[in-house]
Amino acid sequence: MSLAEYIDHTNLKPTATVADIKQLCLEAKTYGFYAVCVNGCHLPLAKEELKNSKVKLAAVIGFPLGAMSTKAKVFEARDYVEQGADEIDMVINIGWLKSKIYEAVKNEIQAIKLAIGDKILKVILETCYLNDEEKEMACSLSVEAGADFVKTSTGFGSGGATFEDVILMKRMVGDKAKIKASGGIKDKETTLKYIELGVSRIGTSSGPTLLK
Repeated sequence: MSLAEYIDHTNLKPTATVADIKQLCLEAKTYGFYAVCVNGCHLPLAKEELKNSKVKLAAVIGFPLGAMSTKAKVFEARDYVEQGADEIDMVINIGWLKSKIYEAVKNEIQAIKLAIGDKILKVILETCYLNDEEKEMACSLSVEAGADFVKTSTGFGSGGATFEDVILMKRMVGDKAKIKASGGIKDKETTLKYIELGVSRIGTSSGPTLLK
């Protein structure tokens, strides 16, 4: 697999313009990235721009705080899949996890997975806010709930991906789920190290730079 095929080319900035999203999609097609990852309002535009290409379409839900109601997240996920999203990147309810309301965290992930059927679900743990025990629990709950991926970060928290977190996540999920590293990944060397550690997908806005 080429390096480009690991990359979810991402623009989740609140200031992202129509021109920015068009540029994102053009780069994804040019470099052969696996997917583009966008906020929901940009789905119709991205879908149109990616027409007749192999690039997948990913959208974020409950982003970036994860603190919306489960009902709202489920609606958002279903809506985006209906609009053509191939993959959904959801933010876990961090407050519930830290409060040890584990059943609610798991049920929410499960409900979203159920709503999107055979589409790919990535669960963003936002590791910068969690201790190791919480990270381990988040991984276990995600796997139990049927998530396809666990993902490190939104890129909007106080920190992004780290090698240590990916090692912990890999230890917890084994082959039961894949891992996406995202947040602050800007160079090729770092990317290759993550892949070596067992990461299946890299979320970055620096894709083109990274490949040069």
